[in-house]
Amino acid sequence: MIRSTKDFWAGLIYLFFGASAIWIARDYAMGTGNRMGPAYFPSLLGGILIFIGLVSVIRSFVAEGKPIGRLEVKGLSLIVAAVLLFGFLVKSLGVALGLPLLVIISAAASIQFRWWPTVALAVGLTLFCIFVFLKGLGIPLPVWGTWLGG
Repeated sequence: MIRSTKDFWAGLIYLFFGASAIWIARDYAMGTGNRMGPAYFPSLLGGILIFIGLVSVIRSFVAEGKPIGRLEVKGLSLIVAAVLLFGFLVKSLGVALGLPLLVIISAAASIQFRWWPTVALAVGLTLFCIFVFLKGLGIPLPVWGTWLGG
């Protein structure tokens, strides 16, 4: 009956997170469009996620799709390890070294991994994040960590 298992399960995930956002925000004040309360954005986002989830679940019964492939343990492990490593080391190494490590390790999870494009992406993304988030928006993370005298 389900013709696209990927769409079906993705739709259920969207429905779950959308309903969770609305459920969590239910006790907050909604506010108005001009004076948004703390429940406004989560409720709006939750509604959008529910809509996307419904479309995806309905599509799973109509459109033919590929079956879900096997679980890629190596890729999943590398991505989780990269995020955890970044979280543990960002204060010590700083964003200038922690973010490239995150990008390179998580990119190694792909079967299409290539060194030079990954290094270029890591450098570009790091410079972008330093200038936009740390300098521009003032996010309180060190560019250079305590291990490097920052």
